[in-house]
Amino acid sequence: MLNEQYKEYPVGLTEVIRAKSMVYRWLKPTQLIRNSGLSDHLGVEIYFKHENHNPTGSFKIRGGVNLMGHLQCGGVQGVITFSTGNHGLSVATSAVWHGIDAVVVVPENNNPAKNRKIRETGAELVEAGSTFEEAATVVEELCQQRGLYYVHPANEPHLINGVGTEFLEIIEQLPDLDAVIVPIGAGSEAAAAIVTLKTINPDIEVYAVQAVASPAAHNSWQSGVIESAPNKTFAGGFATGIAYETPFSIYQSELSDFVLLTEEEIYEGIALMAFYTQNLVEGAGGSTIGAALKLKEKLAGKRVALQVSGCNASPEEVQRAYALSAFAKGCT
Repeated sequence: MLNEQYKEYPVGLTEVIRAKSMVYRWLKPTQLIRNSGLSDHLGVEIYFKHENHNPTGSFKIRGGVNLMGHLQCGGVQGVITFSTGNHGLSVATSAVWHGIDAVVVVPENNNPAKNRKIRETGAELVEAGSTFEEAATVVEELCQQRGLYYVHPANEPHLINGVGTEFLEIIEQLPDLDAVIVPIGAGSEAAAAIVTLKTINPDIEVYAVQAVASPAAHNSWQSGVIESAPNKTFAGGFATGIAYETPFSIYQSELSDFVLLTEEEIYEGIALMAFYTQNLVEGAGGSTIGAALKLKEKLAGKRVALQVSGCNASPEEVQRAYALSAFAKGCT
């Protein structure tokens, strides 16, 4: 099967270092900025890693260009994936950059801002199914019909290794890092943080955050086995109804803690990120502030990097964030 030869590549620090040559053909390192306001408020040294400044507005493009570089070398002509947005946008963009055709399947009623950006790349957008998982079944059908390479959103080693380059950037700029907080949807970012940072320094703590309304990864981490769960969050970066094997096998025993946020707390994170960093972000992108607030006592006195994982929020989500946010109301 076409995909199998690429599954042989391992996930690990050596492969992350190798991925740099692929990633930096197309991307530049993103900013890591200390935030004095939030640091003073929490009693924690807070640094924001601005993955939202990447060309597609999220961290996922790192994995996309790493994978497409390998697929291009292997003669692959077309790819297909399913996504709620950022992964699909990454695949579409990086495929076009490498001269590879791309099809992206998204759930019906998906974030229109993300749909528009995917279409603008020139990739084919297919809207099908009411959930992330239902969209996946359409991918399988099209993959067989057209002979496309199936880019799984999580169980793809080259994606994880490419994403790992963001954590190399952090540790190069902040060698005395104590902890990092990452959002988990499919789980590639958490897996990349662990294989990169904890290989360099096992004492670095990796914390995860997810939505109460879509808690599959959290529940799986808690039980130690892969579980499915209701998938009802508005935040696309969290919107998965099951934990995925490859990243789960990495993060299941290596996370220091796992925080769940309500929908209101996720909206609050969008408003807080705008206040502290002057960046408009999506729900998952602002969630690490909410997690830091809940983990305040554990993080006291430490140097902590918060991942700003993406900025592809719809206007309606941003408006709702400010309408609901008690913090934002207090600042007006």
